[in-house]
Amino acid sequence: MPVSFSKNTEEIEESLGYVFKDKRLLLESITHRSYHHENPDESLNYNEKLEFLGDAVLGLAVSHILFLDDTHLTEASMSKMKSYLVNESVLFEMASKLSLGKYLRLGKGEELTGGRSKKSVLSDAMEALFGAVFLDSDYVTVREIILKLYSQKLPDVISKKEGYDFKSELQEKIQGIYGCLPEYRIVKQEGEEHRKIFTVEVYINTILYGTAKGKSKKEAQMLAAQEALEKL
Repeated sequence: MPVSFSKNTEEIEESLGYVFKDKRLLLESITHRSYHHENPDESLNYNEKLEFLGDAVLGLAVSHILFLDDTHLTEASMSKMKSYLVNESVLFEMASKLSLGKYLRLGKGEELTGGRSKKSVLSDAMEALFGAVFLDSDYVTVREIILKLYSQKLPDVISKKEGYDFKSELQEKIQGIYGCLPEYRIVKQEGEEHRKIFTVEVYINTILYGTAKGKSKKEAQMLAAQEALEKL
C-alpha cells in the first residue's frame, strides 16, 4: 500500500532534489486517471495533462543536453540517442530507481492489476513529474533535475552509444547503397541454457562484414551491426 501523501511529498522531493512551492502539482503528477474516476470529489485532476507537458519538456531538455555535448555528435546521432533516452523503458528504469510506484494514487482496479509496477503507468508518471516541476519552477531548474537523473545513463549513451540502434542504421545504409538487406547468421551457441552466449555474423551481398558475441541474439546482432558500420 502507498505511504501517506505527506511522506510522499518529502521522499519524492528528497529524491528529486527539489521542493515544490505548490504541492498540488506534485499531488496531480502522481494521481492516476483510475483514482480520479473513483474519487472525483477528492481528486479534481489527474496526471495525463502533466504527462503531455512533461514529455515535451523532457524531449527539449535531452535535446539541449546532447546539443551542448562537446563530442561533435551529428544530427542523426542526436536524434537516435534522444529517441532512446526518452523511451518508455528508460523512463520506467528511472521511475523504479525513485521508487515512484509506491507513491502513486491508483484506483482499486488498477491497484489489483499491478499498476504500481506497470511500465506504462510508471513512465507516464515520470513524465508528469517533469511537467509538474516545470510549472512549479522554470526550464533551467527542470533541465538540471533531468541532467542529474540521467547522469549515469548519458555518458554510456554518448561515448559507448548504449541503446543506439545499429541494426536500423546498417539496414538504412545498405538499402541506400546496395538495395538489399543485411543477413544475420547465428553461427554458434554456447553455455548453459539460462546463460547462453550467441555468436552472430552479418553479411552484405554474401560478404562477411561483422562478427560479435552477446548474451542474447539481439545483443549479438546489434554488436555485429556496429562492427559492420565501422568497416563501412
